[in-house]
Amino acid sequence: MSNSDLSRLIDAFDQLAAAGFTMGTEWEAVHNICQAHEGEKPFDWGHALCHRIEGDDWNADYWYRRAGQKRVGSLAEEWAVMKTELTVA
Repeated sequence: MSNSDLSRLIDAFDQLAAAGFTMGTEWEAVHNICQAHEGEKPFDWGHALCHRIEGDDWNADYWYRRAGQKRVGSLAEEWAVMKTELTVA
């Protein structure tokens, strides 16, 4: 995985956060990025958060397990934790 791929994910999630973590164009952009990198833990974590936003808890939990992560507070709180980890990576 390249740093530019992570940068794209961070930028897309920032736009999704600015949109209030709602379904729509921003959500689809993040979901597409995550699907393109299936099997890479940072993207699987993003995939989990996407399905959490969607309200599909079963699917979200599947992706959390694949990413080796757990839910963290609110959507905004989880994005803050995720962004910090992705920025350090």
